Amino acid sequence: MLTEKQEKFEELREKLLAGGGERAVARQHERGKMTARERVYALLDDRSFVETGLFVKHRSTEFEMDKKDAPGDGVITGYGTINGRLVYISAQDFTVIGGSLGEEHAAKIARTQEAALKVGAPMIAINDSGGARIQEGVDALAGYGRIFFNNTQASGVIPQISVIMGPCAGGAVYSPALMDYVFMVDNTSEMFITGPKVVQAVTGEEVSSQDLGGAMTHNSISGVAHYRATNEEDCFSQIRTLLSYLPQNNMERPDALPCDEDPDAKRLELNTVIPEDPAKPYNMLDVITAIADRGEFFQYQEYYATNMLTGYIRLNGEVVAVIANQPRVMAGCLDINASDKAARFVRTCDAFNIPLLTLVDVPGYLPGTQQEYGGIIRHGAKLLYAYSEATVPKVTLITRKAYGGAYIGMCSKHLGGDIVFAWPGAEIAVMGADGAANIIFSKAIRNADDPEKERTAKIKEYEDKMMNPYIAAARGYVDDIILPEDTRQRLISSFDSLKGKRVLTVSKKHGNIPL
Repeated sequence: MLTEKQEKFEELREKLLAGGGERAVARQHERGKMTARERVYALLDDRSFVETGLFVKHRSTEFEMDKKDAPGDGVITGYGTINGRLVYISAQDFTVIGGSLGEEHAAKIARTQEAALKVGAPMIAINDSGGARIQEGVDALAGYGRIFFNNTQASGVIPQISVIMGPCAGGAVYSPALMDYVFMVDNTSEMFITGPKVVQAVTGEEVSSQDLGGAMTHNSISGVAHYRATNEEDCFSQIRTLLSYLPQNNMERPDALPCDEDPDAKRLELNTVIPEDPAKPYNMLDVITAIADRGEFFQYQEYYATNMLTGYIRLNGEVVAVIANQPRVMAGCLDINASDKAARFVRTCDAFNIPLLTLVDVPGYLPGTQQEYGGIIRHGAKLLYAYSEATVPKVTLITRKAYGGAYIGMCSKHLGGDIVFAWPGAEIAVMGADGAANIIFSKAIRNADDPEKERTAKIKEYEDKMMNPYIAAARGYVDDIILPEDTRQRLISSFDSLKGKRVLTVSKKHGNIPL
């Protein structure tokens, strides 16, 4: 039997749990979207969610805000577990004043961020909001600022995951941009600084919300997002998978899982993965899946800068991050976007103690005025900086081409690669044989009776002398030349030997990455 006060408490609690009410919930469902509370329950382990701030109310009185009821002030916050591991979560409730962010709404999110940082647990923020609450003016802007500051303080300490499940515009977009991973959902996610109407008014361009800032736009063109889902359930499944590869915080390592595969088993299919014709492409994904436990590769930014592959695998149960050139796209060249993608991924993994495996087949940096004007020098330097700065175990395998500055940039020995392998057919040189022969033997070719025949002979001479891994191995720049079939076993052994790696870094406030 409840007392009168307890009954009133239950009535109030039920009202708050209902969010914006039946009509608002129905509209949310009509858009193909879950409510904020449904999302929290769908993502977290069953009955694990503990809510905080349910009774928080806004204190705005301007523009008749004192007459507006806003359960939880439009955001659900708390903590729970995913696969038994603690996470903190906030979920904006679009059924309550459009999920708009006001002073108390922001304070709830900020307190959740601070709690996650205190205990060292991942922070997940689900965004579905009309933006800053205009009626609260600068107080709303101050709220955004507090959230951005907390994002920065937590950066590199706890994994921060942003989930865009509706509109996210204006100042709201910067919190996701400051976080480690951004998920978006086809057709319902929108993220942009200014919407289509403003764009048309200012520039005359006509563009839809999805073309301007939808899931595929930010996954394939801008690179703002890292994961794309077909629906909300798919998105939650991807988040759970991602968390399985991450530690709780920067003081821990990712959990190892049992592996029933023989670590010494050969991968014979790798012996024939490289075409005999050095100009012919192949799929680097075939190499990655051949060496990974169960052939599983969880990609990062799968649709962006596809000449560079990034993502997570397990080797004998241990999590390893993969950075690999993709010969099937632009011959695996490094360009502005690929450099940015790989550099960000390397730094994220280094922050969370995830070892790095680099698979190299790169003919160089992409030439052209567009790349030079766009700052390929500066962007390419980000990758050099990221690898040089990283202190986690770093193992590199050169499968085929490794030319010029791109050879250096793909985690060579010179940037701190702990162990560098090469397959017997690897070509490590300043440039390809054609270009090198034209420079070195230009006079001999020009003066020959048959210049073309002489050129062909000189190319062959250069290939025989320079286009192999043995010179680099003789200098100690390659630790060992291995048969492709032995790759998985040698990688497992290498990362196992590097578990105790410790690096003493120079004391400084922070470095100055070429942004």
